[in-house]
Amino acid sequence: MTSRRHYGAMELIRRQPGEVRDAILATMTLATEPLSSGEIADAVVALIGETARSSVRSYIQLNTPDTFVRESRGLYRLREELRLPLDEAEGIVVPLVRPVASEFESISIGRAQLVNADCLDWLASREMRSIHAVVTDPPYGLHEYTDEQQAKLRSGKGGVWRIPPSFDGHKRSPLPRFTTLTTAQLDELERFFFEWASTLLPVLVPGANVVVASNPLLSYIIASSLARAGLERRGELIRLVMTMRGGDRPKDAHEEFRDVSVMPRSMWEPWLLFRKPLDGRVQDNLRRWKTGGYRRPSEDRPFGDVIKSAPTHKRERELAPHPSLKPQAFMREVVRAVLPLGEGVVLDPFAGSGSTLAAAEAIGYDSIGIERDRRYYILAQQSVPRLAGLDVEPRD
Repeated sequence: MTSRRHYGAMELIRRQPGEVRDAILATMTLATEPLSSGEIADAVVALIGETARSSVRSYIQLNTPDTFVRESRGLYRLREELRLPLDEAEGIVVPLVRPVASEFESISIGRAQLVNADCLDWLASREMRSIHAVVTDPPYGLHEYTDEQQAKLRSGKGGVWRIPPSFDGHKRSPLPRFTTLTTAQLDELERFFFEWASTLLPVLVPGANVVVASNPLLSYIIASSLARAGLERRGELIRLVMTMRGGDRPKDAHEEFRDVSVMPRSMWEPWLLFRKPLDGRVQDNLRRWKTGGYRRPSEDRPFGDVIKSAPTHKRERELAPHPSLKPQAFMREVVRAVLPLGEGVVLDPFAGSGSTLAAAEAIGYDSIGIERDRRYYILAQQSVPRLAGLDVEPRD
């Protein structure tokens, strides 16, 4: 049975400057044990009404370790010398419940488990050392996957999503305008991925591979965040693919500068390679945890860091209409490689329409996908078995 813990907090006037800060401090003052950022955000919402969870998480990250101490598994406590006087922090009683896995809606699809949840909440509920690899294509900009921007994408009007023109009779997938991200949004991106990696780390077994799709404009931010959290940088995987990004002439000056490209036409996509630190030597880690390297495509060929690919085929996009869908031929090659002995659980914490789960299902791996967006969660229930059943040509 889930235990409930109660915290008092002072009564605050809504929209008063500093109210989010005060609600956080009041909650943490009376907490009897460390809390996750999700629990702290729940308390703030209960106290002062609807509040952006990103604001709470950002405040905590920015003020650690000066104000907050980060414990294991992404839990935080307030420094003792900064606790509010009890008479200031008494008042409203806020019941908080630490999330447990059984509380999240989920469905089994073959050997895959699909979960409708915020990945940070789900990771906080997951037992330690239970995931053997991660393959994911996250929302690098975060902003493009807000409810507002998703609504604009689905209506095909406005927002940060760019709808490319048709080419050779083929309708191209929408692309986010990463060049429009503000400094504040880039800072939020860095904080989010640091928190994500910090929360993920205890859930991974030693030697677990973490493969994260990125793009040349933002990969440095995500890479530095993952490294700061304690994951080991292991290089980059290059997906050779022609995309629609870059190459355009200056906007509103096409005729004047006909020989100028604003930026190089993108012909590759970086996938960041990280690993949880090993438990001993590689051979020791392989024997105990079944992790620590990559599965070779064949006995005489090592797994390489350049994979020739192609844009996602129309038939796959029709089965799984997600703006960031990657082709199954590529996904299956990557997913197969991340479990060196072919044993363990592959996690995709940003599952989207389920391409990672479909690849794992086609190969015969156990997998878990976490998707917060209800529409994509429902979509993935249909697309995972359909994508997994496709015959795709393996790379030579």
